[in-house]
Amino acid sequence: MKILVTGATGYVGGRLVPRLLEHGHTVRTTTTGNPDRESPWWGDRVETFVMDVLDPEQVAEACEGIDAVYYLIHGMGGDDFARTDRQAAHNLADAVRAQGVDRVVYLSGIVPDAGDDQLSEHITSRREVEQILSESPATVVVLRAAVLLGSGSTSFEIIRQVSERMPVHTVPTWMDSLVQPIAVVDALEALVGALDYSGPSRHFDVGGPDRLRYGALLDAYTSHVGLQRPTVDVPLLPTALVGTLVGSLTDVPRPTVEALVESLRHDMVAADDDFLALLPTGHRLVGLDEAFRRALAPRTTSPHEADPMGPLPQDPAWADGGDERPALAKVVDAVKDALPST
Repeated sequence: MKILVTGATGYVGGRLVPRLLEHGHTVRTTTTGNPDRESPWWGDRVETFVMDVLDPEQVAEACEGIDAVYYLIHGMGGDDFARTDRQAAHNLADAVRAQGVDRVVYLSGIVPDAGDDQLSEHITSRREVEQILSESPATVVVLRAAVLLGSGSTSFEIIRQVSERMPVHTVPTWMDSLVQPIAVVDALEALVGALDYSGPSRHFDVGGPDRLRYGALLDAYTSHVGLQRPTVDVPLLPTALVGTLVGSLTDVPRPTVEALVESLRHDMVAADDDFLALLPTGHRLVGLDEAFRRALAPRTTSPHEADPMGPLPQDPAWADGGDERPALAKVVDAVKDALPST
């Protein structure tokens, strides 16, 4: 198949492209044309188009002659990310319709079992994108995931950096919800398997073999790496303050952290495991301990042979730790930033 991968320089996309090439597919990727961005290690094996997802003509050109599109573009922060996501999805849906693309695979987020008025803007926007894409004539396969485990994953790096930098895990009572993390290699297998799905358009919840509360997930990580971190449940902490604190404590971009924290008010678990039977992967799901071990592997100098769970050259700089100020100093600065000026 001839496949277009949007967002190919991102965390999932950068690991998906080599898997598609291994399966013998012809891959086209997109770039914003940023001259400062280095080409990925697999860059000479793909065709690359300059594409601004908000430019309908460029999107249509990128989709020309394509059998399937992986849509891996997400807005994560700013005042207008939902509007931008909406327009981008419409542009892709229009291009898919005009160019006769047969299949679209979209990586989304798990939608909690809650009323629309209780969902975060982040989840609401993802679901709206699903709906827009599904209005195209293509078969649209949506994979909904919660926490992705793997070095360089935003979710994993938050877990790692909070656990290593905070001497005490202070978990707001409203945030200690159930989560069902999935190893990135399992998510990749589901994404590849979506190409062979033979049913009608639908979404699949994709989760790993472990369900646990968020505080227990932090405890599992610290236990794996041999750290002692007592957990204290803290009531009445506002969501915005928690997002600011975690965003300041970690090196992950703050708007991204704040968007993710807002989603943790609800259980983020798969409603079913249909993907195991209907997406032909033949893959054994990776458990927590193995996922942590592989994610913490040393960086390799040969990305061609690297485990996708471990660090890769295209991962963001903040995945390596970055700012090593004491955790208390970071929290103090975060609280100062969150307080109104006088």
